[in-house]
Amino acid sequence: MEYNIDTLLNMLSYKRPEGSVEQSHFCDRYLLPVFGEPDSHGNYCITVGDKPRLSFMAHHDTVHRVGGYQKPHVKGPIIISTSDDCLGADCTTGVWLILAMIQAGVEGTYVVHAGEEIGCIGSRAIIDDSPAWLEHTDACISFDRRGYDSIVTHQMGERTASNAFAVSLNNAIGLNMRPDPTGSYTDSNEYSFSVSECTNISVGYKGQHTANETQDWEFALVLRDKLLSADWSRVVIERDCESAWDSYQGRSSWGPDVHDIRHGSLRDSDNDEYQLQLMTDLVIDYPEDVAALLLEYGCDLSALRDELGISNF
Repeated sequence: MEYNIDTLLNMLSYKRPEGSVEQSHFCDRYLLPVFGEPDSHGNYCITVGDKPRLSFMAHHDTVHRVGGYQKPHVKGPIIISTSDDCLGADCTTGVWLILAMIQAGVEGTYVVHAGEEIGCIGSRAIIDDSPAWLEHTDACISFDRRGYDSIVTHQMGERTASNAFAVSLNNAIGLNMRPDPTGSYTDSNEYSFSVSECTNISVGYKGQHTANETQDWEFALVLRDKLLSADWSRVVIERDCESAWDSYQGRSSWGPDVHDIRHGSLRDSDNDEYQLQLMTDLVIDYPEDVAALLLEYGCDLSALRDELGISNF
């Protein structure tokens, strides 16, 4: 299969909320022939090369409200949704990139996770299972970030990748990306106490989780080619995940039990303060997306002012 714009469009036609029939059909068509059968949690994993130190990650579920099929439309360099639901470039573009890298024989451990959009269920299960490939993995690189120039160094307010790693990753790929401390979270975050460098890089989508989501297909093609020709030996590993874990243990008394975070078993925390902090971080990271979602749910500016008791805005 050639991983070109037509393949990406076909992949984007599947609306795949976790557990949907369309998600199963997508995996059978695109992942099963490459990875073989998934693990018991629905994750697809394959290793190319001998104990590679880098792992490349995406997820096969989308945040569509219901399963189904759509016909994405190309408008100049941009792919847009033709429905009233999101496009699903988060994380279809990441899966597309990973498949192209596997086909080209780029060394790495490749993981396409289940259930990222409902709480990183698949990646948390992998941490609990502690597979052998984690022992030789120094970096987890997710392809699940909006925009064009981010190499995420912090997720959920915690450092998950060093600046030295981010700069070296940019140098290896050869694009004008920069260390970005404003990441929220994706699957790579779940590995941050087991793997030294855990990041998420931009793949050219915007407006994720909304009906206004778009994907820059020209950027996706450039990124694909850069990933296939990258000099991965240039990647520097500096962060110490064990020291990060020790630091976390000794720092905060609020929030969920650190054992749950260490082993990836944090589900829906009952701690209201912790949930409030996560929600605050999310609003700070994605203000336009949160505003668009409120409008989509029928909450306009007047209603929001009334609910918040704000009269002078």
